[in-house]
Amino acid sequence: MLERMISTSDVERAAARIEGHVRRTPVFGDDGVWFKLEHLQHTGSFKARGAFNRIIAAGELSAAGVVAASGGNAGLAVAHAAREFGVAARVYVPVNAPAVKVAKLRQLGAAVELVGDKYADAYDAAVKDAADRGALFCHAYDQPEICAGQGTVGLELLADLDGLDTILVAVGGGGLMAGIAAAVEGRARVVGVEPRTAPTLHAALAAGEPVPVEVSGVAADSLGASRLGDIAFAVAVRAEVGSVLVDDAAIVSARLALWDRYRLAVEPGGATAYAALLAGAYRPEPGERVAVLLCGANTDPATLTSPTTAPPAARTPR
Repeated sequence: MLERMISTSDVERAAARIEGHVRRTPVFGDDGVWFKLEHLQHTGSFKARGAFNRIIAAGELSAAGVVAASGGNAGLAVAHAAREFGVAARVYVPVNAPAVKVAKLRQLGAAVELVGDKYADAYDAAVKDAADRGALFCHAYDQPEICAGQGTVGLELLADLDGLDTILVAVGGGGLMAGIAAAVEGRARVVGVEPRTAPTLHAALAAGEPVPVEVSGVAADSLGASRLGDIAFAVAVRAEVGSVLVDDAAIVSARLALWDRYRLAVEPGGATAYAALLAGAYRPEPGERVAVLLCGANTDPATLTSPTTAPPAARTPR
């Protein structure tokens, strides 16, 4: 399992590699809560950090470039990073991937391959293609360079918020959680927040190992991994990462609250960490300094309805 671990030093090296390639996203506080606006990152999610770190760390690439499998955000990040370095990118996605993300992939110059009706189908096709053509495979969440790159968000939070106690982070495959937990280990606590309809971390901690889970619900397009990554599990156990679950209704309410209160447009996965506070799934102690990571903004603005109208429809699992 040791080769599947990452440490603070891995995240620090990643930060040095990707400096100048990613945005240092802002933090703002309101009513005792601090929001890290990572949905303002390149391509609309934190995933750009890991993609740049993976590609830069690999060194010289073959003419085949890079390959990824993604329901959306990871593929967008890989396509963006590849374009910045002038290398080819091919992204495999399920046929039911959100149209807004597929269109953006093509705008970024990636070759898009629609395969199967779930993420696992796209993943298998991408792995085979990378091996056949000698391309660099960029995992959506379970590679050391990917996790370490995502963890640079945690270093920024430590630098920007004195006395930070807790970071609430949405969990899908767990790469973001793993990176942040490694970055802040011994200095702040990390709590993973998941939809009840996609509890990869919660199930893994209960079972003592990553296990498959059924995935559905409003945030499935971005938090729809069916199994927690091995790196994420190893780091979560070592760093004693907490785990809480929220209902789809709480995610929808949190997303609408972010829009109504602050005019912050995030996707359902991006609102999941905030849902833990609004729904009471996580209750801070008096004086506890809590940061909420808003991790993604790749959403259809038409679904930013007011609380008096119908909530967004549940999305098909990736």
